[in-house]
Amino acid sequence: MWLRVFSPTETEPPPAALAERLHAAGVPVVPHFKGDDLGWTVGELHLPGGGTPLMLARYLTKADDLRDDLNAFAAELETMTHSPHAVPLMERVIQTRQLFTVRKPIDHPNEPLVETACGETVRFLATHTGGFYQIDGRGWFAAADVLLVEEF
Repeated sequence: MWLRVFSPTETEPPPAALAERLHAAGVPVVPHFKGDDLGWTVGELHLPGGGTPLMLARYLTKADDLRDDLNAFAAELETMTHSPHAVPLMERVIQTRQLFTVRKPIDHPNEPLVETACGETVRFLATHTGGFYQIDGRGWFAAADVLLVEEF
């Protein structure tokens, strides 16, 4: 499962602050981040108990070719006429300057811990960058974990 955070800024969320947030939520991750001159680009959050880590990626629209992906998400939102939030979110997707992806591991023995880690990660990233997030099969959410558009 994929989770995505759409941000109107290029603010780089500090990996240490993310790890602190996860630890405070009862998720003792061991973070590993790599980057370049534009900041961190990929990260792994290793959870206790083994299994594949939570994988993060950070993309900037000025440096990465995201326009086709963003247009596809905007087009998907345009079809979700069941929600009054779909069109405003579509406009915000088009204006995205930074996109984060989070890949949920499927082989971890502690599913509730993985769910907490995923949720806390996207809420942190969305809050820290003024963005919102999307979870495959669930929907589009405000940073405060409010469902704006449900996916069916």
